[in-house]
Amino acid sequence: MFLSAEDFATVVSSTPLISIDLIVENQDGEFLLGQRTQRPAQNFWFVPGGRVQKDETLEQAFARLTEAELGKRFVMADGEFYGVWQHFYDDNFSGTDFSTHYVVLGFRLRVDARALQLPTAQHSAYRWLTSESLLARDDVHDNSRAYFLSDKTEKVIGL
Repeated sequence: MFLSAEDFATVVSSTPLISIDLIVENQDGEFLLGQRTQRPAQNFWFVPGGRVQKDETLEQAFARLTEAELGKRFVMADGEFYGVWQHFYDDNFSGTDFSTHYVVLGFRLRVDARALQLPTAQHSAYRWLTSESLLARDDVHDNSRAYFLSDKTEKVIGL
C-alpha cells in the first residue's frame, strides 16, 4: 500500500522503514550501482532496492522490487540473504526537515546482466563495478559501500 505524501512524511519522521537492498553481481564479478535521482542519498551511486509495503510479505516485496529496480522479476529463493543493516540519513524524500531511518534486509543476487532491463525511474545512470573499484570511489554512498567492506572483513577473518 502506498501512502499519500503527507501520511508518508508522518511515518518517515516517526518510525524506521523496512527495506530490501539488492547486492546484484553479474557474470563478470561486478556489482550494479545506480545513480540516485531522489532523496535520501540523491546523486550518489547506490545499490538497487526499496521499501517493504504494509501487508506485503517479504517474498512479494522481493519480487516487486526486483521487477521495479532491475526490470526482471526474481523470487526470493534466487537470492542469498546477506544480513540486516541500518541506514541513517539526515534528510528525507521531501527535504531536510527530518531524518530517515531504514532497517535493511540485504540480499545478494547473481544475474546475467544481459537479461536485465534497468529502469530510469529512480536512477539516472547505472554502472557495473568491482568491489575494489566501488570502494575507491567517493561518490558511492557509505551505506552501499558497507556491504562490500563487510564482505572483505568476512573473507579476511575466514567467515
